[in-house]
Amino acid sequence: MAKETGRKLIAQNKKARHDYTILDTYECGLVLTGTEVKSLRQGRASLVDGFVQIDDHEAWLHNVHVPEYTQGTWTNHSARRKRKLLMHRAEIDKLESKAQESGHTIVPLALYFKDGRAKVEIALAKGKKEYDKRQTLREKQDRRETDRAVSAAKKRQRA
Repeated sequence: MAKETGRKLIAQNKKARHDYTILDTYECGLVLTGTEVKSLRQGRASLVDGFVQIDDHEAWLHNVHVPEYTQGTWTNHSARRKRKLLMHRAEIDKLESKAQESGHTIVPLALYFKDGRAKVEIALAKGKKEYDKRQTLREKQDRRETDRAVSAAKKRQRA
């Protein structure tokens, strides 16, 4: 069988980009069981309530929902178990020191396969206030309106 190449997205946490200001991102490997990998290959997972916690200089991914594999037997995994992240020690230490600052947290942004291996993109993030969220939405809407106006003007010029 040919080796997989490229990036195949499984799950994305769009709510995290809305609720947090992303300061720094990291790509990590995951320690998974066989049935978890098979379930992920079917493209089923949810990062909505997920977060990363650092215990004893090890990074752990909590509350990420990977549903049980349908053809699995007694070897099936539990859907919301904590999973170990594979990162360099220096990255973990740097992330731990930054995450201890007030208002900072570590959230998963995306879960994907990269060259056949399961990876998770995590981010050091700072929570947004309600008015920051409204400001971001307003800027996005303004940008969309200006793009529409520019494309409409270009269409009129061609005609």
